[in-house]
Amino acid sequence: MGLALVLAACSGSGGTTPTTGGTAAGTGSAECADYAKYGDLTGKTITIYAGIVTPEDTPYIESFKPFEKCTGAKVDYQADKQFEQQILVRAQAGNPPDIAIVPQPGLLAQLVATGKVVKAPDAVGANVDKFWGASWKALGTVGGAFYAAPSGASVKSLVWYSPKTFADNGWKVPTTMAELTALTKTIASAGKMKPWCVGIASGEATGWPLTDWVEDFVLRTAGPDVYDQWVSHKIPFNDPKIAKALDAVGAIIKDPANVNGGFGDVSTIATTAFQDAGLPILDGTCAMHRQASFYAANFPSGTQIGPDGAVYAFYLPAESATDKPVLGAGEFVTAFADRPEVQALQEFWSTDTWANLKAKASSSITNGGWITANKGLDPANLVNPIDKLSATILLDPKSEFRFDGSDQMPAAVGSGAFWKGMTDWVLGASTSSTLDKIEAAWPTS
Repeated sequence: MGLALVLAACSGSGGTTPTTGGTAAGTGSAECADYAKYGDLTGKTITIYAGIVTPEDTPYIESFKPFEKCTGAKVDYQADKQFEQQILVRAQAGNPPDIAIVPQPGLLAQLVATGKVVKAPDAVGANVDKFWGASWKALGTVGGAFYAAPSGASVKSLVWYSPKTFADNGWKVPTTMAELTALTKTIASAGKMKPWCVGIASGEATGWPLTDWVEDFVLRTAGPDVYDQWVSHKIPFNDPKIAKALDAVGAIIKDPANVNGGFGDVSTIATTAFQDAGLPILDGTCAMHRQASFYAANFPSGTQIGPDGAVYAFYLPAESATDKPVLGAGEFVTAFADRPEVQALQEFWSTDTWANLKAKASSSITNGGWITANKGLDPANLVNPIDKLSATILLDPKSEFRFDGSDQMPAAVGSGAFWKGMTDWVLGASTSSTLDKIEAAWPTS
């Protein structure tokens, strides 16, 4: 949900943006050799529906042009800020697109339940096995059947900071949670600025940024196996291990000495827009802000982002420097038709060829490109420093990636009680009462 919200927040108006198809005149050329297996699709149109609007939709449109040129097919990309509501309406009404870019496994499951989603072709499954692996394939699987290949991704386990501020004060980027705790105390004791700035206001979705904090800390204090049990409700939401993680978050952001740089006291966390929350790093009123890779797009145009820039980010450390839990999110290519041209585009979309085309096309977006967990991605095709950092984290063999937990939970919890509970908690509710209320909201069937 975080990813969908920030895309909407930093994008322009939505609408329909069709790409232009052609004829398969290039199929005999060397540049089209890799596309010959898809056949001549001249005169065929494949519709794509997504919540990724201007300007983020442009790289998608560009990435499909070689496929269009070499097969003769036309890809009609339709963008809509109300995608998450409308895709369900369209599926239930029997009027879905050929393909939808679905941002959450939970929404994928809802769409599969309509009976309109078709299983992914075997060739797509083989590509996912080759380029992503079992954990990502499981996210696109519902009821034991594989439906949707992963596409883009984001890394949420990041802390934004100012390299210059750190250098001027002799602060080092922490590599363990103990070092992060010590750094927080050092900055607070110096009294020049608050260590952290946090904001969770997001209209009806207020509270979601804190769900990411909790998920990151469950991964770090309890481990990936417990995280999986929690997300699937094999252990209750109010399990003592979850309470420990929430208290660890509270030790940072509910301590008045640590927050809320640039905004006020702890209570301002609930009223500070998440888009604005990290901006005080630029004027030196706060030192750190925990937010995903996509937050780069929220800094003012012209802000230099990088190791020597005005802002950059570091990996949110774990208990030890060798542990690499990574919280993130992503998108899934979901088909509602199994015509040959649709399956051909699905197969192309699941290749390393497409991933590198998309990375190159995304390099033109200021302060916010695109990454993927596709192992065939060449990091050299990433221009944006945050994209490079995120890809390094995401593709590290030691990384243990876990998808955003709230996006996998039932809507009554993940985008309901969890969001509200975190808002109440930061405003003073206790850990135990907060977790008990969220647990009570979990559907019984």
